[in-house]
Amino acid sequence: MTITLLDGGMGQELVARAPEAPTRLWATQVMIDHPEILRAIHNDYFAAGAQIATTNTYAVLHDRLVPVGIDDQFETFHRLACEMAVTARDAHGSGRVAGALGPLGASYAPELAPEPTVAADLYAEIVDLHAPYVDLHLAETMCSVDQARGVLMATTHSDKPMWLAISVEDNDGTKLRSGEPVQSILPLLGDYRVDALLVNCSSPEAVTQALPLLAGAQVPLGGYANGFTAIEDEFKQAGKTVDLLSARTDLGPAAYADHARQWIDLGATIIGGCCEVGPAHISELSRMLSEA
Repeated sequence: MTITLLDGGMGQELVARAPEAPTRLWATQVMIDHPEILRAIHNDYFAAGAQIATTNTYAVLHDRLVPVGIDDQFETFHRLACEMAVTARDAHGSGRVAGALGPLGASYAPELAPEPTVAADLYAEIVDLHAPYVDLHLAETMCSVDQARGVLMATTHSDKPMWLAISVEDNDGTKLRSGEPVQSILPLLGDYRVDALLVNCSSPEAVTQALPLLAGAQVPLGGYANGFTAIEDEFKQAGKTVDLLSARTDLGPAAYADHARQWIDLGATIIGGCCEVGPAHISELSRMLSEA
């Protein structure tokens, strides 16, 4: 079995390396102020063994930029993020670039997302901007069936592979964060092009719970968990900053690799990391895969 190794979290790694406190623009702010940090992180992930560079576009959305008066830079930010990922891939000499499509409204709050037809138009703009740069589209942290449907509708005209990453309840991996059964995502795979189905930005334990329930997907499965202690309710609102969240202290590289080993045993062929999972974790995953 061939395993594809993703990179780790980008946003939290950017915030951790930046000298300033996080703002509501999160990873986008660091990219604006310190583009050299973004470049270094992409390079570090490839050096650690990652085979995919995910663009720093998860939060480059109109609903994030309009409130702070910089929506006129929307296209500029997307191109900058894509160019940096491509440059890192080319410098490394191998790998692929995944164009990140993050949740509209706010992370972990599907009730704030627009209805699918509205979301599809917003995502289609991003898909077109990414097309000249990326090797695949990666919709991340989709927390409900409708939220996933909106992004999948936007990629029907693209000739690039589409990977869908869903997020589940941290304490109950059998449910999407909307409360819907995780299996309720599966009918979408018959209605739209989905080339891989992943579980992301949830606790590692929840990813382990969710993967067996997705075994009927008939597409490659994957997992990349976060390292947060919990997603606080206060954070599930537009405009909140990531300093409301805290990292686990029991999820070092070796412990994270133990979880990833379970995902592989459950059939996952794509693994990596999300928030609070950094280059050291990816390096350990690479070492584990090499030994296997």
